[in-house]
Amino acid sequence: MSVERKMVTACIIDDDDIFIYGFKKFMEIRGVSAEILNFSNGKEAIDYLKNPFYANNLPDIIFVDINMPVMDGWEFTQNFEEIKSHMGKKISVYFISSSVDINDISRAKNNPAIEDYILKPISESYVADIINSHDISPGFISMN
Repeated sequence: MSVERKMVTACIIDDDDIFIYGFKKFMEIRGVSAEILNFSNGKEAIDYLKNPFYANNLPDIIFVDINMPVMDGWEFTQNFEEIKSHMGKKISVYFISSSVDINDISRAKNNPAIEDYILKPISESYVADIINSHDISPGFISMN
């Protein structure tokens, strides 16, 4: 009996193209099996998540930066909380930021909608562990 394989879909919301490139590159180098969606601000991501056309390609994990134009990470999280019950799946949200402001860190750590606050430069092994922990679902095995 064969078991289907499921690839994790991760979403990066960040206006820094160099960070996004590096994130995708380290995933490739580490052999992490994940489809990567990326958006340059929270509004683009919310629009995607709300669009019924993409209902079958929702992310499993969202990595969101705090400081972005149009809609920042805090605004994204607030908007995401309003729509997440319509998603039909649990989506984990992680903040990734270069901000060492204790108020940002504390605010994120005290927000139950945010799994963790990850400082840039990110720990490649920690992010790979997060993605790999989402890689196995009932009836599926990892592609690794």
